[in-house]
Amino acid sequence: MKIQEFSFGNFKSFKDIQTLNLSSAKIKSKYQDIDIQNVIAGKNNEDISFLKSKAIYGANASGKSNIIKAFVTFIRIVKTSVKDEKILHLVDSFRLSTETENQPSFFQIIFWFKNTKYRYGFELDDENITAEWLYGKPKDRELPFFIRDNQQIIELDKTNYGEGDKLMTLLKDDESEDNEIFRSNSLFLSTLATFGFGKLSKQLIDSFASMIIISGLGHQGMYKVAGDALSDDKKKKYIIDFLKYGDIGIEDVNAIEISSDDLPNDIDDDIRKNFDNKKKRKLLISTRKKYNEDLISKDTESFTFGSHESEGTQKLFELSPFIYEALKNKRPIIIDEFDARFHPLLTKKILQLFNSDENAGSQLIFTTHDTNLLSSDLLRRDQIEFVEKDKYGASHLYSLVQFKGIRNTASFEKDYIQGKYGAIPFLGDFSKLINTEEDA
Repeated sequence: MKIQEFSFGNFKSFKDIQTLNLSSAKIKSKYQDIDIQNVIAGKNNEDISFLKSKAIYGANASGKSNIIKAFVTFIRIVKTSVKDEKILHLVDSFRLSTETENQPSFFQIIFWFKNTKYRYGFELDDENITAEWLYGKPKDRELPFFIRDNQQIIELDKTNYGEGDKLMTLLKDDESEDNEIFRSNSLFLSTLATFGFGKLSKQLIDSFASMIIISGLGHQGMYKVAGDALSDDKKKKYIIDFLKYGDIGIEDVNAIEISSDDLPNDIDDDIRKNFDNKKKRKLLISTRKKYNEDLISKDTESFTFGSHESEGTQKLFELSPFIYEALKNKRPIIIDEFDARFHPLLTKKILQLFNSDENAGSQLIFTTHDTNLLSSDLLRRDQIEFVEKDKYGASHLYSLVQFKGIRNTASFEKDYIQGKYGAIPFLGDFSKLINTEEDA
């Protein structure tokens, strides 16, 4: 799957429809290699190529994380609207305007699957799907596979989307007043995917589900996934190499089965809580070299990973299997606060990994405050995005490539810090915070 565009509106801090564009612009960068390495070329002579990475900058509370949450909300509704009747309650519309409080939220993705371009989207409130559509471009022209208006399918392509016609036939045969097959709070695409004949629908939903989204730090689920990955020899080698290349100093990591009675004395209380009974659980153990007085290593020392390794090391460990999966299977990966707990040189190396020739198809989207990455040596102008709130509290998304007159040799980082592109905080005089109690 390749993402071309993702659009959303009336969602959290975003009032108007905004678009994150991952198709490459027709520009020339400072270095020709960047224009080749940082882009995934289109196939079948299509006049489209895709960016391998997109960096999103903005001040605190500007709305950067809400872009990630828009992806999460879109995918969860697509995956679970059929079986979870309360999933639409995830939708949190823009609340700072009377203009939008009674309007639906909007989500749309333009993507490529098996060399075919699709455009899928829907509008909804916290109770009902008010509109839904799927367009495909199997040949030269985009065609409406289906268009939904509330509970009515007002257009359907029986040739290219025959499975939709089959479902509509089933619905016509169901003479009951309360149709349980196709509800007002479930998506038509998701409903179709539950039937054996809904093969294309299921494939499209599976492609959405292939997006890897990491929206939190220190999530126990990520830690468990990384620990379980150690049982796979290929994944384990990748994880250990990832830690070594990150200059962490770890030689090995292993997961051992252990009961609460056998836990080390120096283990953290938060970890000990997971071993509250006699049942054995996995405990991660890291190994480092041990040196004698001549600084020669002939032995190793073991440590409880969760208690002794830094938060940065733990984050790198947790991220590594997801990066492995994204690069190996050409899956999009979306990371919030990418640079948190990482040294700037480490974030740079990971970004370069995705922008390298070795990455044949994965796309990395991330939010960050690391201005070291704002360099024409690393990124094209269309790979840099900004988020800024206006005076009415609404977030706006825009790309560096939209600015005219930016030279290829310009210092993106310097210009950004100086406020040339916006999306920076307007800070007050912090010195006034000194001795405030005495002044009072």
